[in-house]
Amino acid sequence: MTDDSAGNLPKPRAVLFDWDSTLIDNWGAITGALAVVFVAMGHVPWSEAEVRANAKLSMRDTFPKLFGERAEEAGQLFYTAFARDHLATVTPLPGAFDLLDHLHRSGVPMALVSNKNGKYLRAEALHLGWEGMFHRLVGATDAPRDKPEPDAVLMALDGTGLAPTDDVWFVGDSAVDLLCAHRSGCVPILLHPEDPHPEDLSAAPPRMHLPGCRELLQRLSI
Repeated sequence: MTDDSAGNLPKPRAVLFDWDSTLIDNWGAITGALAVVFVAMGHVPWSEAEVRANAKLSMRDTFPKLFGERAEEAGQLFYTAFARDHLATVTPLPGAFDLLDHLHRSGVPMALVSNKNGKYLRAEALHLGWEGMFHRLVGATDAPRDKPEPDAVLMALDGTGLAPTDDVWFVGDSAVDLLCAHRSGCVPILLHPEDPHPEDLSAAPPRMHLPGCRELLQRLSI
């Protein structure tokens, strides 16, 4: 894993987090709901590994490419299936609560910026009892454009008095998150257990790459 290239990355004044694969795991519910859609649309369902690799952008940016004029119907099928299971299967990743609790107790404003639909993002945070730790929870379709565009970052920081600069971190697991951080002016922090990362990160490299939440908490506690 690589630490920050400058060697002295200052501690953040605010932290924006991605959700899936950064703080929680809910790929089982996503995979199951997508399988319902794929079968209904005459497609071969993706495996969970394929879903993890391909489901990075929001539904409004991906379903029209996958399903064409049936994209709206596909979305309705997905959410009907996803709503049945997602709260029962959402699972915090190791160290996620401790990381959030540390930042919250330290008075560091936090927000979520996810490509999961905002309704379901907020329901999952509420289910875990985490919603009170975040200044704002911004999901897909909440902002005019979804990640990797910077709109959701600006919405997440609204009301904090902070702008996306070198003291605001964006923490995520994917190339989409890093690109969003670069486009918005935040510090891109990568949490992912694989090194090298399975995606090409050359267009938007991280300032710091750590395996997960526990290691980021250790880094912040120094």
